[in-house]
This record gives sequence, structure tokens and C-alpha cells, in this order.
Amino acid sequence: MLFVGVKNKTAAVDDRLDLFESLMKDSYKPAYGLAYRLTGNAAEAEDLVQETYVRAYRFFHRFDESLPFTSWLYRIMTNAHIDSVRRRGRLRTTSLDTSGNDGATTWDIADQDGSPDRLMLQNSLDEPVQKALLSMTPEFRTAVLLADIEGLAYEEVAEIMKTSVGTVRSRIHRGRKQIRTHLLKHAPQTYRSFCDEL
Repeated sequence: MLFVGVKNKTAAVDDRLDLFESLMKDSYKPAYGLAYRLTGNAAEAEDLVQETYVRAYRFFHRFDESLPFTSWLYRIMTNAHIDSVRRRGRLRTTSLDTSGNDGATTWDIADQDGSPDRLMLQNSLDEPVQKALLSMTPEFRTAVLLADIEGLAYEEVAEIMKTSVGTVRSRIHRGRKQIRTHLLKHAPQTYRSFCDEL
């Protein structure tokens, strides 16, 4: 009788693992797109997605299957991104002009310009828009991306960001205003009619 209980528990764990893997496969592209827009570069986006899925796996037992997985995942990603931004403020940076670890060679940096994911995202958001997003505070950027790019309702954004709907409305309004100001300053010919709609 004891072995039957263990066997049933193992089957339940396997079912949850299969569910997690399926949800992860289905959500990877939109999750990477949001991560790229939050971070602004491919390497940091990959790190953010990886950290997000590690946290999601660790806390998957808390996931309510009656709710959308992407909303739950975006909340985790938002928290991971904010943690990363805070940590970065405490990290030392090294100039690429200095010598490498051995003291003689220079740092070797991979060229991300030719990667297919970067090309896809560049086609989906123009460079001035991406720069405008990156110039915003993480809270404003996250609210604008979740509402305007991901198409989530304000209530969903509030739940993901763990704040009130009023705060979300304020962040989106102020974020859109920052985007408008940035675009009118840096690309007025291209975005004047777009900015009139914001």
C-alpha cells in the first residue's frame, strides 16, 4: 500500500513537469521578446529569460492552472529584471579598453548584430522606439510594454507588477509621455503623426 502512494506521487510530479515544459515551450518567444525590450540587448535578455524560468520552475507548485501562465511568468520576469537592475548598481564594471584577465590580451566580445533574434526584434520595434523605452525607468518601461506591446489589461498589469490599477495608469501615462518627448526630440520627421496619437 505504501508503494502505491509513492507511485501516485511520482506520477503527479511527472505530470507537473510535463505541464511546465509544455508551458515553457509555448511561452518562450513572447517571454524573450519582453525580456529583450526590458533589457535592450540579446545577452541580458537571454540571462533574464533563464533566470525567469529557473524561478518559475522553483515556484511552479504555486502556479494556479486556472490563470494565464504568461501573466504569472511576466510577474516573475518583472521582479527578476528589477532585481537585476538593482544589483547592477552595486556591481563594478570594467572598461573594454583594459587588458584581459591574463594582463596581455584584450577582451573578446561576441558580435550580436547578426543573430536572428536581434533582427526579428529590430524589425518589430524601430531603433528610436527601443531607445525611448530604454531611457525610461524600469517601472514605466514594464508597464508600457505589458499594456501596449503585450496587450494586457491594466488589471493584469497591476497584478503582475504587484501594484494598484491607478499606479499602473499613472506609469503608463507618464511612460507614454516620455516616449513621445524622446521621439519628438530624436526623430520628429518620422514620428510626429505617431506622437499625436499618444
